[in-house]
Amino acid sequence: MSTCGWDAFHAQVTEIVFQHPVVTDNRYCVWFAQGEATRAQVRDFLQQFSVFSNLFLVAQLLKTINAPSLTQARQSCEILVNELGVVFHNGRTTPNAQHELSEDEKDRQGDPELVATEGTVDGGIYRFNARHFEWLLRVGHTLDLRFEDLGRRRCGREATLHFCDALIRLYGSEDPDIAEGASFALEHWAAAGFWKQLIAGLEQFKRRECPELRLAFFTWHDRVEDQHAAHTLAELQSAFARPGFNQKAFLQGAREILDGAKAFWDGLEAKRKEKDHE
Repeated sequence: MSTCGWDAFHAQVTEIVFQHPVVTDNRYCVWFAQGEATRAQVRDFLQQFSVFSNLFLVAQLLKTINAPSLTQARQSCEILVNELGVVFHNGRTTPNAQHELSEDEKDRQGDPELVATEGTVDGGIYRFNARHFEWLLRVGHTLDLRFEDLGRRRCGREATLHFCDALIRLYGSEDPDIAEGASFALEHWAAAGFWKQLIAGLEQFKRRECPELRLAFFTWHDRVEDQHAAHTLAELQSAFARPGFNQKAFLQGAREILDGAKAFWDGLEAKRKEKDHE
């Protein structure tokens, strides 16, 4: 087990995570943000992203099962059941408490434009249409993608499935340090700006040719990751201070999960370049 001090460990994290090319030079997302994607390219992106997003549930379930403590199990479970449709609540009453909600208003409470981005799922309300995959379905329907076209393993290309399998192997690992490294790296990657790049490109596509496109799935996740970004350093320091912490395993999990994420985006980049030359 590596036992280097905090400064040396932080320098390794900087090199492996903060300077990883999927964080600093995501070519596909840089291109996508320019708003040049065709309808076919947006459809292709959404289909592959839906496979990653839906199969992430498998990794999150394993992370919950393999959590090293009850507190961490609850934290993982909170993410899982929120993905599945239990909305966060913060203890406040609904703004519509003055009257009984109509069925339409109840349905709208699952809309990502209205769903809270923080709070707890403990005591929260389950809504089918608050399931994150159903948010993606609504985007897909606008692009003539059917239920059976999205989120299935058979819809994923090799690079997409490589990332999904890496999530299961690393993020859901029984080794708590590998899992923690993968989780930390994913959190940093997600907060580094790719959601904003996707939103920028989709907004331009929406203005240009698809005004009915709904972006709330993406804007909701972007708001969540902005909140998480402030906590990543504290989480790293907490991991480092834990008795028995295996730095080598943590860095392995971080490096390999980001390599997997890079493979996912590189797969999309290769496909769009292939289309460019048809």
